[in-house]
Amino acid sequence: MIRLPDATGALRRYLPRAEPHPVAPGPPPASRTAFAAVHVVADSFGNTMPHGPAALDWDATLAFRRHLWAHGLGVAEAMDTAQRGMGLDWPAAAELIRRTAAEAAAVGGSLVCGAGTDQLALPYGPLTLSDVTAAYEEQLSAVEGAGARAVVMASRALAAVATTADDYREVYGRLLRQTAAPVILHWLGPVFDPQLDGYWGSTDLDEATGTLLAIVTEHADKVDGVKVSLLDAERERALRRALPDGVRCYTGDDFHYPELVEGDGEHHSDALLGVFDALGPLAAQALRLLDAGDGSGCRALLDPTVPLARHLFAPPTRFYKTGVVLLAWLSGHQAHFTMAGGLHAARSLPHLARAYELADGLGLFPDPQLAEARMARLLAVHGVEQ
Repeated sequence: MIRLPDATGALRRYLPRAEPHPVAPGPPPASRTAFAAVHVVADSFGNTMPHGPAALDWDATLAFRRHLWAHGLGVAEAMDTAQRGMGLDWPAAAELIRRTAAEAAAVGGSLVCGAGTDQLALPYGPLTLSDVTAAYEEQLSAVEGAGARAVVMASRALAAVATTADDYREVYGRLLRQTAAPVILHWLGPVFDPQLDGYWGSTDLDEATGTLLAIVTEHADKVDGVKVSLLDAERERALRRALPDGVRCYTGDDFHYPELVEGDGEHHSDALLGVFDALGPLAAQALRLLDAGDGSGCRALLDPTVPLARHLFAPPTRFYKTGVVLLAWLSGHQAHFTMAGGLHAARSLPHLARAYELADGLGLFPDPQLAEARMARLLAVHGVEQ
């Protein structure tokens, strides 16, 4: 038994499960393309401050990527899950991309990497569209120079500088005309990052969708897919129906991913999900069931994970990273529960306790006894003795 605090601060007893859900390494799913947007492991001994450059534990960071590749998932590197703009600056992200790309080449792992504009300094007012484009070009060059495919991330700087939909068409058009290979365009909604409100030139989502579709249609040969992170399943379904043939829709919807990935018989979403960082082996196992035509088996594995995902991504959604890293620590993938920028303090103890309980109930911890012992130590630090 372990005593866990609830949202009111009351303590209750919880009996952890004795055995994990059985999973084994396997090949990448064939019927769906699936990437886990992965977290970084901080160097707990690094001489860092909350607003200073991050120090990373490179061995543990790369080992986690090998873990996901071994189970058949692709890795989406240097995305928001890796704390881009929330503790990880561009120099560290560039080094992360170089190291992960080399690791992917060595083991044959599937990899895409985020290219954005986060080297631009705040405030964004004096910047021009050309400044934003140049920042994107620098990062795209770094990604492609490392031998990886790019995810063109939504830009806070572009959201601040652009005034019309034409501004977005100008910037993205210039980028897409020069990319070496098809890229993934990322629409990250304001629920994940409030500074991206009004992206694509409008707060009206129908108008914004129209601008995105116009960009994709004009440059369809340079767009592998669109990653949609709006937490709006109906809007995602409408968007994927409207995409040009051959352009994928990658779901970033950490609330509705089981139904979106399974599809409706005519269209489906591929996956590029932060929650797959925590669900990796189980998610890959579920997607391989789709390969065998077993949609009900896939849903039987994925549907019970949704309460955990909704808990991790509860408002303020941008702090979902804290729960993801907690679960990585409890699973034995890293030696500590600390994060770049001090973000391990972004969630309350009851929130973390509930994340542990939900993950344990799913059998996500390879060693449930280790997870229980580590959770008990975290609780003790916060004054909850067992």
